[in-house]
Amino acid sequence: MAKDDHSSSAFTAGPLADMLRIQTEAARQAFGGLEAPLSVFESPFPNAETRFETPSETMAEWTRVSNTLQKMWLDYQSEHAQSADPRLAIVDPAEWYGAMQNWYRQMPISEPEAQKQLWQDSLELWQTVLGRYGIGPGALKEQEADLPRKDRRFADRRWNDQPAFALIHQTYLLVCERLHTMVDEIEGLDDSKRAQMRFATRAMAEAMSPANFPAMNPLVLERTLETRGKNLVIGMENLLADLKKGQLTHTDPEAFTLGENIAVTPGKIVHETPLYQLIQYSPATSRVMETPLVIFPPWINRYYILDLNPKKSFIRWAVEQGVTTFVVSWKSADASMADVTWDDYIRAQLDAINHIRKRLDVPSVHTIGYCVAGTTLAATLAILHERGEQDHVKSATFFTAQVDFAKAGELLHFIDDQQLSGIEKLCSEGYLDGRYMAAAFNLLRGPDLIWNYWVNHYLMGESYPAFDLLHWNGDVTNLPAKWHQEYLRDLYRDNKLVTPGAMQADGTAIDLRRVRTPSYVQAGKEDHIAPAESVWEITNHFTGPVRFVLAGSGHIAGVVNPPGSGKYQYWTNDADARSLEEFKAGATETAGSWWPDWIDWLRGQEDTEIPATGKRKPGGKGDRIIEDAPGRYVMTR
Repeated sequence: MAKDDHSSSAFTAGPLADMLRIQTEAARQAFGGLEAPLSVFESPFPNAETRFETPSETMAEWTRVSNTLQKMWLDYQSEHAQSADPRLAIVDPAEWYGAMQNWYRQMPISEPEAQKQLWQDSLELWQTVLGRYGIGPGALKEQEADLPRKDRRFADRRWNDQPAFALIHQTYLLVCERLHTMVDEIEGLDDSKRAQMRFATRAMAEAMSPANFPAMNPLVLERTLETRGKNLVIGMENLLADLKKGQLTHTDPEAFTLGENIAVTPGKIVHETPLYQLIQYSPATSRVMETPLVIFPPWINRYYILDLNPKKSFIRWAVEQGVTTFVVSWKSADASMADVTWDDYIRAQLDAINHIRKRLDVPSVHTIGYCVAGTTLAATLAILHERGEQDHVKSATFFTAQVDFAKAGELLHFIDDQQLSGIEKLCSEGYLDGRYMAAAFNLLRGPDLIWNYWVNHYLMGESYPAFDLLHWNGDVTNLPAKWHQEYLRDLYRDNKLVTPGAMQADGTAIDLRRVRTPSYVQAGKEDHIAPAESVWEITNHFTGPVRFVLAGSGHIAGVVNPPGSGKYQYWTNDADARSLEEFKAGATETAGSWWPDWIDWLRGQEDTEIPATGKRKPGGKGDRIIEDAPGRYVMTR
């Protein structure tokens, strides 16, 4: 990176230029010998004076913008040099460069035969594309003028208005196709390594998109000319702010305050341990179901994904259905939690269940486990059955939770001995910084969660939206290092949970076959974190009655889909399906939210209602509470 050259143009120095150079180098290596189109990769603004033909006063404005950008970068470098806090590698462009080099060394891009074929395919493509504009011998009629390749990143008409931009993005899409084909044709790779290469190739291809280059993106060029570079100044401000906090910003950081306009369902903290706080929500009906519900959200995120706002809140909706609802709010890990393991989270679930039973004087509770907390709930149920205490839980609901990790999807690409060793090195203080986990999840959907924001907020200079879901997504939690290593090694890598007796917790062996608790299993049709095919496997390990529901959308939107939204759909099948494909083949599709189906199922487990009095109303006379919801733990960073 350019650190000390005060005379350098701001368009060729600084973190933006670093990333551009990395993208350019990656593009050069991928495109190889295609010299003709590569002339556009030389500089973000080649020959700016000639291209824009600006009068002297306008040129002075561009100089001012350039100097402003340069000063912003130098000030940041000076501040960073004096800081004891190292910048997180996940936002350092140099790390992208290193990853790109590692990827390139494994790809047969530079082989003569591959270059020859790519050159021939490119010549054919350029003739076709230019023909769309009536240029050359291959000129097409108007009705035949569609470009050969489609991609939503280039859907704006300005990518098609000019032959140059059409050539750029069409050539890029061709090269991406060839790169993915090369991965499939590399000899000597086992299935695991080939899957990792596919993932790395996709990530690199996404980074190389011409949409991410100011000089190649017609929308960015147009905005830059319209604002005389103001968009680049705003974009630099956004980029430097993200570099300082070590995390990509997705939404207006000042738009939401916990307990004021997000996570606002009324409730009290009625129990607290060093690992979690237990929230009990105030009833909204005069009568409630006798058996209360406790929700275990994942500790890799904040619980309020289920309480974003009154219209989206599953928690509020459950309360309004007459369910006495408790939610566990996990503490974000710090150095004091260095020795926390999976046993501690299982003991926490057991503790919450028993505390609620004692508090309300009831024999059992309904439970919900979301994602990793659902995996843990399955182990907790197995332990209760092993101990003869299975009656403590009347029913179990699983939101996008896996117990068999053989088909766990793209996250498996992060799990081998080398990756585990690398992750361990990031945990010197006894916990994994949540920003690393956020970056890993963002990579699974790079165009939507990384590069879309790169373009909109770093290049276009757009303001951040006020979006509660994105606020939650950026509100990261730290993870205990020992637990995280155990989870990745024992479950993701070795898949021990489905082997009877291979794991134990709190001194008790775990055998999922013993679980006979009535269960409701929800999976997301488009879930990229817990694929539906993987979630389905729970039906092959539990021996009790299981209702499986396939919801439209993914890991978050598939769960947080209230009845009033009118979005998506879900599929049910009462037949005894032996596989997810068999389930889908005979499934009935229902428009809208699956929540009403769930509450009907829950009521089917019992039909007793009681008045919402006494400790059913937390904080009443004689009831000791700790503080109001949402509590302190959800606010710790």
